Amino acid sequence: MSPAVHPNQALFGGEKPFPVIPSCEHFAGSENLILKALALQDTLGPIFDITCDCEDGAAAGQEREHAGMIVSTLNSAANKHRMAGARIHDYTHPAWRLDVDILVGGAGNVLAYITIPKPTNSEQVAEMIAYIQKVATSNGITRQIPIHVLIETHGALHDVYKIAALPWLQVIDFGLMDFVSGHHGAIPASAMRSPGQFEHRLLARAKAEVVAAALAHGVVPAHNVTLDLKNTETTFADAKHARNEFGFLRMWSIYPTQIQAIVDAMKPNYDEVTDASNILLAAQAAQWGPIQYDGELHDRATYRYFWEVLQKAKLTGVEMPAQASTAFFS
Repeated sequence: MSPAVHPNQALFGGEKPFPVIPSCEHFAGSENLILKALALQDTLGPIFDITCDCEDGAAAGQEREHAGMIVSTLNSAANKHRMAGARIHDYTHPAWRLDVDILVGGAGNVLAYITIPKPTNSEQVAEMIAYIQKVATSNGITRQIPIHVLIETHGALHDVYKIAALPWLQVIDFGLMDFVSGHHGAIPASAMRSPGQFEHRLLARAKAEVVAAALAHGVVPAHNVTLDLKNTETTFADAKHARNEFGFLRMWSIYPTQIQAIVDAMKPNYDEVTDASNILLAAQAAQWGPIQYDGELHDRATYRYFWEVLQKAKLTGVEMPAQASTAFFS
């Protein structure tokens, strides 16, 4: 009898698999908030990423010290899960190269990702990625550092397909507030909240284009924040809407109580996880050839879908049958 072949080997044939990363990204600016977020990550488990913020977190003139603090924190025992990245300053800010020098030079091997905010065209992003690659090489870092890019300007939206095709890209984020502000009052402030953020034609079009470009290039699309900080039902509803109606696979959190609401809204349901487990176990037993399950035909196309379901279930803590957990994750 042939040995069981894992889905990663059977289904992708050397091509780049789609990134399977947490569905929630929590922003923290100050040292105190970053440490609190890391402690919460340890309590809840590795179900969300943390973005240490240089852009809005650093006081003017304190950019070097702030980036150094992030490096020290990322290299400390508090960063147990190695699931923390950093947002650097934008292209027009004189400190963005300094951010890269300090972050990559000091924590390049543990930095989960680097987020680039407010580009106005793809050329800016390409230049910033090239500089990150240069600094990584000069510091002997051989890994690819995943890059996240914020689409929050007209120019970035215009170039979103070009941006999504750039090297090291992992996530395309949509930045709602700056994007609305860039419309000079043509989009009302009410559209920064639900239901307007999903119903206004210009915003719905922008979100759909971001998701389409990201998925076309094997990149994760991430949704903007919910401004209502303490109403978890609002956060849950926004995340559910973003996931089910627009195809976003990740969402920002800016307040600790938003994290679990986002994870719960975006995680696969138990019945689908059970079906995915049964289908993939049967497929593995059939050497990944076509099978019938519950009266339906399944093959490599559906296997890929259900493999991603199981990986997301693992990330979000959804229970799966023990046999599948042993076969695919032990």
